[in-house]
Amino acid sequence: MATLKYPPTTAAASSLSTLRSKPFAFNTSKLLSFSFKTQNPTSTTFKTLTPLKSSSNTTSTTTNPSDLSPVVSTVPPETLKSRLRNGETLYGLFLLSFSPTVAEIAGLAGYDFVVVDMEHGPGGICDALSCLRALAVTGTPAILRLPESCPTWAKKALDLGPQGIMFPMIEGPKAAKKAVSYCRFPPNGVRGSAHTVVRASAYGIDEGYLGNYEEELLIMCQVESEEAVKRVEEIAAVDGVDCIQMGPLDLSASMGYLWDPANKKVKEMMRVAEKAVLGVQAKADVKGGAFLAGFAMPHDGPDDLRRRGYHMVSGAVDVGLFRSAAVEDVKRFKMGLMDGPDEQEDGKDADDKYWSE
Repeated sequence: MATLKYPPTTAAASSLSTLRSKPFAFNTSKLLSFSFKTQNPTSTTFKTLTPLKSSSNTTSTTTNPSDLSPVVSTVPPETLKSRLRNGETLYGLFLLSFSPTVAEIAGLAGYDFVVVDMEHGPGGICDALSCLRALAVTGTPAILRLPESCPTWAKKALDLGPQGIMFPMIEGPKAAKKAVSYCRFPPNGVRGSAHTVVRASAYGIDEGYLGNYEEELLIMCQVESEEAVKRVEEIAAVDGVDCIQMGPLDLSASMGYLWDPANKKVKEMMRVAEKAVLGVQAKADVKGGAFLAGFAMPHDGPDDLRRRGYHMVSGAVDVGLFRSAAVEDVKRFKMGLMDGPDEQEDGKDADDKYWSE
């Protein structure tokens, strides 16, 4: 009986290059046409799974289409913070449903950021993680709003790797300084360290995480009480505070106008806070200053906020958008029952655009 002989196996020398992709933008003028950009242009060759090393100083190389060597980009990494510093006005959405599907749709729709709201939404850390992963697929930056301003919640949220973090109910500069300290590792802060294994550092693969995280993380402090407005200038001047997020509903409640956020006194208080924040930002002796962020209201729309100097505008809440669409859908149907059947032309439903919407 013949003996089967197998040739010795040879290990094919190969290198694995990785490219980090920037958010792809949904172009509404060309349905289902996506343009991919570079978000964190770090190019590295993996050799026997060598950890990824991030670098902001990259050089451009030209490669042959058949060459599998890494492609290095000269485009600097864009983050929410860098875009704000470049003078952009960003438009976002609050996500209360904790639905990864809705999060993914929001990203594909073209929002500049999505705030996953753990303060008023029903989800926790695990639920937020699913939403962050869905947003990452679309390249949309996520901001986590904490249930309360404390080191425990901040630590767990930051380890998920959001691009921004929002602290609620910041009443003065002391609270703002504490919030910043929750975001930084010792000796600059009190954040607990597990950077070698958490998602924020690509589970330890991104060796440059410790050198970049402070520059890339957007820290937002909410000003949403009458007392906080009185000290908003001091809050905005705290080193490390990147944005002051105004909270019109809580502010109106603190002033005794829970049912009337459009009250004249509430609007006047909002203007006082806005001018104070913009004033700090304009001062040359203050390092950077905080940008103004806000949430649109029925009496104070997104364009109104933008014209008054807001650089981050949240226009809606996901459950609010669905609620309005659902109520209007049911209303249309019930009105149709009262009016009788619509006339049809050539056997086609008069509302034949439904399925194409």
